[in-house]
Amino acid sequence: MEKSKKEGRYGRIYKQLEGLMKTADYPLSRMATIAAVLHHKMEDYFWTGFYLLVDGDLLVHAYQGPVACMHLRKDTGVCWAGINRKQSVVVPDVEAFPGHIACDARSQSEIVVPVYDSDGKIVGVLDIDSSTKNTFDEVDAQWLEKIVKLIYS
Repeated sequence: MEKSKKEGRYGRIYKQLEGLMKTADYPLSRMATIAAVLHHKMEDYFWTGFYLLVDGDLLVHAYQGPVACMHLRKDTGVCWAGINRKQSVVVPDVEAFPGHIACDARSQSEIVVPVYDSDGKIVGVLDIDSSTKNTFDEVDAQWLEKIVKLIYS
């Protein structure tokens, strides 16, 4: 998608999510709503969801798309890279990412955005996969980072 079109779409999604977040303070409800809205508004999103840290394990939570890996082995894959680096990770081609976890062979590119709670502690990640290569860029990272801040705002 052209960058200016993508910017506009994210802007509209953000405004919609801002309104929806006012209806519930519970973080898991907010995550479920964010996953659903993003998944259905961005046509290149193949899998959209959250993995949360639970007693040191990274476990699947609210998501949209095909069945996911329920537990991600520690310090492997893109999700753990996002947590360990404490920053968003854009992967244009998952085959080129060392240790990529293939929950679904159709996944070709991926973006992971850390989720921080109100105390500034990483509690998990937003993980989005696409069935085409080179789907994600800095525009996605910037907007998704802004969107995940809505969870604990």
